[in-house]
Amino acid sequence: MPSLANALMETRFNLPGQTHFYRGKVRDVYTVDDLLVMVASDRISAFDHVLPRAIPYKGQVLNQVATYFLEATADIAPNWMAAAPDPNVTVGIACEPFKVEMVIRGYLAGHAWREYRAGKRELCGVPMPDGMRESDPFPAPIITPATKAEEGHDEDISREDILQQGIVSPEDYEQLEAYTRALFQRGTEMAAEQGLILVDTKYEFGKRDGKIYLIDEIHTPDSSRYFYAEGYEERQARGERQKQLSKEFVREWLMEHGFQGLEGQMMPVMPDAFVERVSERYIELYERLTGQAFQRADTAQIENRVQQNIERYLSSQ
Repeated sequence: MPSLANALMETRFNLPGQTHFYRGKVRDVYTVDDLLVMVASDRISAFDHVLPRAIPYKGQVLNQVATYFLEATADIAPNWMAAAPDPNVTVGIACEPFKVEMVIRGYLAGHAWREYRAGKRELCGVPMPDGMRESDPFPAPIITPATKAEEGHDEDISREDILQQGIVSPEDYEQLEAYTRALFQRGTEMAAEQGLILVDTKYEFGKRDGKIYLIDEIHTPDSSRYFYAEGYEERQARGERQKQLSKEFVREWLMEHGFQGLEGQMMPVMPDAFVERVSERYIELYERLTGQAFQRADTAQIENRVQQNIERYLSSQ
């Protein structure tokens, strides 16, 4: 494990030809001409708050998992990626994002379970059957979209409201749903090959020159939840919690320490030992998802490395 100080908390580059900069919860996004340069930092967010400690190698894991799945699904949906010039960086075409996230759920977990446990039997206008337990599979995957909030919490929204409010046209929404189901099916199959269950995930899409593209990350631990397939049935039969390979254990740690992102709550600071554990969990997820050994990039001068690799790529275009 490297020095925890070597994690990439943020970047402040001034790239040649740069016209815009945006900092998301996890990514620093630079616009250079008609390209997007997306830097996956080592920041980690939960309950829509960025935590004060960065997680070594998290950005590299996030970026390389996303790259792996973008390449593996390009036959299903065209995507924005052009190149990955650094372990923490993806460069691709700039699109106009749709203002909804396409969330798809194969199992009753996370937010859906919290709503279900509170007595709700409908999510985003989609019915959820009675008699389900946490982590049970839905009869078929359900799409539960969310509006993309600039800041604060994304909010559930139904298909009907999306169309009624004109957020997405009926033709485009039909295509988004079709892509979402096909991508989730491919992700489910790829996870199964690695002994994992893809529980739920979200996709973001954008449009450029009248064409819809898959944008941002895909099937990463930040956008997806995974269970271990081994022992899943036995754990369900015994009413035990499922073994997860996701960010949920970070949320659970925060909840145990009195934080759920609610007003007036103090965010606990993660101790070094927990930061290292989170880092190792992310690396484990990369190896489980891809079936490849994780190659730890040199983080001694991580910010310089990232900047040099971006500038080298841009100058070659």
